[in-house]
Amino acid sequence: MASIVFTPHLRAVGPLRPAAYAGATLAEILDAMTADYPRLKDYVLDDQGRLRKHIAIFVDGAMVAREIALTQPLQASSDVYVFQALSGG
Repeated sequence: MASIVFTPHLRAVGPLRPAAYAGATLAEILDAMTADYPRLKDYVLDDQGRLRKHIAIFVDGAMVAREIALTQPLQASSDVYVFQALSGG
């Protein structure tokens, strides 16, 4: 199972510690996590089911483009980090 970690701000809607969930993609992992964290999916995905603009995903240390992050294949040994992206001036 892939390990998934959320930044402290996102832990308000997700796990407080690294968690392991089964899934071949991030979309599958988020679906599995919904049972334990019902608010998580709506915070990470928009109403069209796409990754929100303020969310950044890293898999095994590399940032994944928002357009493919949900469908990127994951290994059982993958480490997934979900960040709230910062913006502003």
